[in-house]
Amino acid sequence: MNHQHDHSYKLLFSEPRVIRDLLTGFIKEDWIARLDLDSLEKVSSSFVSDDLRDRESDVIWRARFGDDWVYVYLLIEFQSTIDPFMALRIMTYVGLLYQDLIKQKKLLPQTRLPPVLPVVLYNGEKRWNAAVDVSDLVQSVPRELERYRPRMPYLLLDEGAIVESEHWSPEARNVVAAIFRLEHHRGTREAVELIGLLARWLEAPDQTRLRRHFAIWIKRVLLPSWIPEGEGPEWQNLNELNEVHSMLAERAKRWPEQWKQQGLEEGRKQGRQEGLQEGEQKGEQKGEQKARLDTARNMIERTQMDDQMVADLSGLDIEQVRTLRDELKR
Repeated sequence: MNHQHDHSYKLLFSEPRVIRDLLTGFIKEDWIARLDLDSLEKVSSSFVSDDLRDRESDVIWRARFGDDWVYVYLLIEFQSTIDPFMALRIMTYVGLLYQDLIKQKKLLPQTRLPPVLPVVLYNGEKRWNAAVDVSDLVQSVPRELERYRPRMPYLLLDEGAIVESEHWSPEARNVVAAIFRLEHHRGTREAVELIGLLARWLEAPDQTRLRRHFAIWIKRVLLPSWIPEGEGPEWQNLNELNEVHSMLAERAKRWPEQWKQQGLEEGRKQGRQEGLQEGEQKGEQKGEQKARLDTARNMIERTQMDDQMVADLSGLDIEQVRTLRDELKR
């Protein structure tokens, strides 16, 4: 798990506006309307045990539901592989949370444990296919033992599946929807537009901290895969979201040509090195081909250019570009 990604993502989901948009925008259940979202408060890390505190990426919130509290345990997963035993982990974490509530004497005498909504936020490329209830991990049992089978479902938010299936409505001004789309953007043009929307949505003075958290997240998570070599230090002093957006809007227009030149230089360099062993001419040819592939790959991943334009700029034929695009989708 990428620690930079981990920490900056946690900053975003430590903001009430983000949790509010998560609950109202992605949990399609009637009881959400009865939550007092104005009462949202983050559970302090000093409140939970070392076992839970070690879960650096996870965030715990609570909100009033009538006279009682509902806890939201948000488990953020940045794994490229799917954990088949996630449901068991969730059951363990919720049990630890309950133990802490008892230990810290947060429950009144004669009261029951509060409800917990466990949410798994997953941003991997593959679609999630693991069990979403611990009961599905337990082998079949005789009918007489069925009532002892443990049950605890969790709510899965698979970002990629949501982006593919849900209609995007900027009018909703849902910052979590914008986060999901940025994580799975189809090119820098779309990303720049989304960041511009976020800057406008969050321009109120009381959103200053959230704007800065978005700026940190973009710099640490998104920019490293976009910017050409040598530009990194220029971005580090930008702390405001509108500054990041303005600079992106200006720089992104010339990045495709820089990626092309960077790919050509890298390919030629590798070709010359390999040429010492394989023969200069053969090495140069191999380097040129690698450069064309690297250039095309950058354009496919970072822009919305069609296959013909990518082929024209990179020097590959269009069938090679189509094959490369298919490979990158897997």
